Amino acid sequence: MHSNNKNQVYYSQMFKGENEINYYSTELPLKTVVQTFDFKNTDEALFICDLTKIREKYVTWQKYMPRVKPYYAIKCNDDDLVIKTLADLGTGFDCASKNEIKQILDIGVQPERIIFANPCKLTSHIKYARSNRVLNGTVDNEFEMYKLHKYYPQSNLIIRFRCEAEEVQCPLGEKFGCDAEQDATALMLLAKSLQLNVIGISFHVGSGCKDFPAYDRAINIAKKLFKFGALLGYDMNLLDIGGGFPGNSDENFKVIAAIVNKSLNRHFPDRKVNVIAEPGRFFVAAAYTLICKIHAKREVRSPNDNKLLRKMYYLNDGVYGSFNCILYDHQHVTVEHFLGKDSYLPTFKTLIWGPTCDALDKIIEDTELPDLCCGDLLAFPNMGAYTIPIASPFNGFMSPKTLYFLQNQK
Repeated sequence: MHSNNKNQVYYSQMFKGENEINYYSTELPLKTVVQTFDFKNTDEALFICDLTKIREKYVTWQKYMPRVKPYYAIKCNDDDLVIKTLADLGTGFDCASKNEIKQILDIGVQPERIIFANPCKLTSHIKYARSNRVLNGTVDNEFEMYKLHKYYPQSNLIIRFRCEAEEVQCPLGEKFGCDAEQDATALMLLAKSLQLNVIGISFHVGSGCKDFPAYDRAINIAKKLFKFGALLGYDMNLLDIGGGFPGNSDENFKVIAAIVNKSLNRHFPDRKVNVIAEPGRFFVAAAYTLICKIHAKREVRSPNDNKLLRKMYYLNDGVYGSFNCILYDHQHVTVEHFLGKDSYLPTFKTLIWGPTCDALDKIIEDTELPDLCCGDLLAFPNMGAYTIPIASPFNGFMSPKTLYFLQNQK
């Protein structure tokens, strides 16, 4: 395939190898990429990652919430090039385990840019954090505090309280966070008696928050806990407002940012307090598009009059692979086809399946698509969050490879 558009850099050239970056000029021509890649001779799905979108998200964050330093939650997408891109931009990192901490340290990030944000840590992981001088970590119960007193008494404690949003994609409050009114103050008193250092307060309203005022409610509570910590003689200098920021809607993020900024100005006007957050999907969701190929097709018809009830397509990726986000992250994925939109195409009620032999491997229950054939491709945008790290090769179906793209910087 050849293109006369000089802004498109692909023509018929081969793409670069795995973990290498392909560069483009003005806008990533997704359709050209799909047409150029050799899908005919592969049965595997493919991720297309536009690293430029991650950079754009960082600019958006800096513009609308400049006081809050992002500490990327790498559990959301632990791809090495994603991590390196964010590290070069200057983000910190929210790590939950020894291996996540190691991944960040191995690319040269200083331990000061890491928060060990798992409130319930494995002992060996605490020792690893200690040996690598990762000082800051969250805690939400007395048993964990005694563990830290035994294995890492030099660490800086951040008390995590529970303040969950009323509408949220993935709730976390049942598992993490102490009661703000009783337990949080008791934990600070316990830390004082154990001669442990408390430096701040954290909360997490829940992943994929849709109850935006929850941030204001939580910041208000955090201010009261800051005052209590100060009364105990602690230098309370860190506020962690957690995650929950949307990845596919900048408009919703702007609303959240306005609420957070107003609340911080009211409750934490002292700029000596460092404010951080733990965004995950915000940075990576929109950066990934998954391209799948139809490998099988069925038509379901009425037994009485042979009327077409729906078409069913079977793809080369499913809920045990990249679409695990449907099961674990409660995502509602959207699908796009490549048949063109200029001419009228009749659509049909459609069900989309994954490739495994499990009947739970259902991607989309009810959508409308034109008539497609085996070998046709479908695109699924906004697939960068909570997909790659959780995928498994169940039933022998391998996870997709990734092609990386980045816009040339002028």
